Amino acid sequence: MSEKKFDPGFDLAHWQTRFDELRAAHHVPGAALAVLVDGEVHELASGVLHRGTGVEVTTDSVFQSGSIAKVYTSTLIMRLVDSGELDLDAPVKDIVPEFGTVDEEATRTITTRQLLSHTSGLTCDFNYDAGRGDECLARYVEAAKDVALDCRPGTAVSYSGIGYIVLGRIIEVLTGQTWDEALKDRLFTPLGLERSMTLPEEALSYRVAMSHLGEPGQYPDPAPAWDLMPRSAGPAGRVLVSAGDVVRLAKMHLDGGVAPDGTRLLGVETVELMQRRVTEVPDKWTVSADGWGLGWTLYDWDGIAGYGHDGAAIGQYGYLRVVPQAGVAVALLTNGGGARELYAALFRELLGDLAGVRMPDAFEPPAQAPVVDFSRYVGTYKRAGVVITVSERDGAPHLVYEFVDGMKDFSPPLDVELYAVTESVFAGTGAGPSFSEGYMPVVFSTLGDGTECCYIGMRAAPKVA
Repeated sequence: MSEKKFDPGFDLAHWQTRFDELRAAHHVPGAALAVLVDGEVHELASGVLHRGTGVEVTTDSVFQSGSIAKVYTSTLIMRLVDSGELDLDAPVKDIVPEFGTVDEEATRTITTRQLLSHTSGLTCDFNYDAGRGDECLARYVEAAKDVALDCRPGTAVSYSGIGYIVLGRIIEVLTGQTWDEALKDRLFTPLGLERSMTLPEEALSYRVAMSHLGEPGQYPDPAPAWDLMPRSAGPAGRVLVSAGDVVRLAKMHLDGGVAPDGTRLLGVETVELMQRRVTEVPDKWTVSADGWGLGWTLYDWDGIAGYGHDGAAIGQYGYLRVVPQAGVAVALLTNGGGARELYAALFRELLGDLAGVRMPDAFEPPAQAPVVDFSRYVGTYKRAGVVITVSERDGAPHLVYEFVDGMKDFSPPLDVELYAVTESVFAGTGAGPSFSEGYMPVVFSTLGDGTECCYIGMRAAPKVA
């Protein structure tokens, strides 16, 4: 464990200056930052909400938090576990009749625990607009029955958006409310989260960040549309929130499940269970994960344990990190540009000074590259919506990452040069500063049943040819 001494105080003026400097250096149009230290939440804002209008970010501004929404959904699920309404190890099919997969055994056996820890085998990127009605989650779950699994349940971790939408549907079945209503009644209201919501029309009452898209190394332009997610994506990817409210949710977990007014929302044992490692993670770089718990991404900073989550909407990116031994939580929400670079630079300084944490250096090839027999990885890897073609081009490792089927219009194919980091880990070019600090992690691994796979973006794509 680190012996570094640190000052638990918070110099607001200093950090505002650093926040402004780093945001500008990495061409992020606007960002909001919240820091919990010594039991107090400090909120900072920098830049503009919209480069077209020039409206400034304020501490009460609302951003799209992307997959940080999964923390909200998992917290709601664990409230149902606490109350005895849900058994983590009961088959999901017993709770949600419309749930199913292309594999009969998987349909019978997938559990809530596996959904929470991304070990169910359900894939991530199934884009299906189930409409705006209250039945949208039920319709999405029904439609997802025909989507191929990334792997057999329990054989590996593979990041799953579908899994979290199914969790949202479990919440609906057991509470008799929509996921949106349950979130308000069972988390937002008791925690006093006044700038947290799920629907676009609710956000219109607030100062809202516009998404921005563009090329690396310069300020991006406002996106063609603010929010491209269907309502059914909510449990996996859409909570609209201020940075301060994200940290207030984290504070409840740090406080052992107790709200500011003393209301117990989660039992102490349940809070601890969420932070307990369920699975190792072959890809330790895409979201800086060392493992996964029940909803939380888990970190190990030279012996100092932490938890949190990353989030990405189209043109907006968020980061949450919690260091329990220091009582520190930090949330950053951004609206485009070099968001990942800003996060890395800012959090390295913040967590170092406030919590004695040394975050890992940027992922990149070593100065002395290992000699690797790459021929064993050559082939085609596929998961729902994505085909990865791995080859040797002019004697050098190479891959093409291509969206297909229902995802084919999502993005042009990525043409990626690979550089060896270890025998099975490679650094890929071309990911962009919103997602990495320079190189994209590409990890070759073997599933629990012996199937070879390629991890990109924490998603497992099995080798098919």
